[in-house]
Amino acid sequence: MKRLTDGHGVDVVYDSVGQTTFAKGLDCLRPRGMMVVYGQASGPVTPVDTGLLSTKGCLYLTRVNLGTYTATRQELEARSGDIFGWVGSGQLKVHVCGEYPLAQAAKAQAALEHRETIGKVLLVP
Repeated sequence: MKRLTDGHGVDVVYDSVGQTTFAKGLDCLRPRGMMVVYGQASGPVTPVDTGLLSTKGCLYLTRVNLGTYTATRQELEARSGDIFGWVGSGQLKVHVCGEYPLAQAAKAQAALEHRETIGKVLLVP
């Protein structure tokens, strides 16, 4: 990723990786853009000086987790119902990168670790 210095950039960056991609993600945002961190596959993000958010264009930063958005059974059913509805209608397309027999779970894990996958990886019994 490179710093977008022409005043353009993206509105939102969703980061599931964490430590190794966080700073690069901030550099991709337009002024007043939002960074949504929801994972830490490469490790936790180091503490952030909030002044950095100002110097990079008054950015917004949030760290989300599923539990907050599905705190009640009603919320869980509503949110999962939305997702299944979008998949069923074709609004949300699920990209399956590969399927591995359960006996090859270690191979699937290695592919994920080496960033050889894009989308979902399924283990099939």
